Amino acid sequence: MNALEHATNILIVDDDEISLDLLRHALEAQNFCVWSASNGAEALGALEAENINLVVTDWEMPVLDGLEFCREVRRRQSDHYVYVILLTSHGARDEIVEGMAAGADDFIVKPFNPPELLARIQAGRRVLALETRDLVIFALARLAESRDTDTGLHLERVRMYARRLAEELAASSAFTDEIDAEFIRLVYQTCPLHDIGKVGVPDAVLLKPGKLTDEEFEIMKRHTIIGAETLDAALNQFPNARFLQVARDIAIGHHERWNGRGYPYGIAGNQIPLAARIVAVADVYDALTTSRVYKDAMPHDQARAMIVAAFQRCCPEFVRISQRYANENEPAACGV
Repeated sequence: MNALEHATNILIVDDDEISLDLLRHALEAQNFCVWSASNGAEALGALEAENINLVVTDWEMPVLDGLEFCREVRRRQSDHYVYVILLTSHGARDEIVEGMAAGADDFIVKPFNPPELLARIQAGRRVLALETRDLVIFALARLAESRDTDTGLHLERVRMYARRLAEELAASSAFTDEIDAEFIRLVYQTCPLHDIGKVGVPDAVLLKPGKLTDEEFEIMKRHTIIGAETLDAALNQFPNARFLQVARDIAIGHHERWNGRGYPYGIAGNQIPLAARIVAVADVYDALTTSRVYKDAMPHDQARAMIVAAFQRCCPEFVRISQRYANENEPAACGV
């Protein structure tokens, strides 16, 4: 199936009717839903009235030109990202920088070449797909978190800690073959799903303010399996989606420990996926430094000593790196 066959709502903006017709013909031939406007002001109105996520706009237009249109789009709040491709006869580097600074995502020099236009639109659709994926991931994660109001900004903090740690580990020769920029990005994106399985834990257990009984703890431990099974169902539909595999690894493994004393399966050492080991440490650190109804937040210095031990349990090679990480890891340093 042609990758362009799935409909995308595209707004084309140009004060020249011939240019509009050429754009419309090229896009409708690929099954896109196309709206048109003759200047930036009309285009802003179309964005408010229609569900449009991609715009191809000329630079030089009356009333409101393409540059000011880009600035206004970025100034306005929206529930979704609008990807903007600027059509221009300006090809100088300074002008491209000016357009990007105004908020354009990509450029095409006029007169446009249809295959190039379609290729750049497809690149834009990949960016929009990533945004949609991130929104779905966070929405699912918040579904689990919403039942436990004490967690606060837990998801945001843990993903920030996990990314910071993954970046530190990437600089170590011990992890050169395992951690690259894509791995770090996937850990950051999928980390919020680590406790998605809590949607299957009864409120009486999940929201209990005191210590769990042994029986209740066994029920709580099931959240790792429930989360993995949920993501397995998605993987059955999209078996090549690496982000789902990473999310699944984290969900099932973030309570396992290097010495084999974790859960749900008691696996040990390198049997535990690296992404799960990283998120485990971030999760432990946040749990230590966050107040709950049944405990006060632990001071950073005390948590620092305990997180080093947590690194040791997760993987011996983490110890040296964790010392530097913990020394720097005041909450403000991570932007939370």
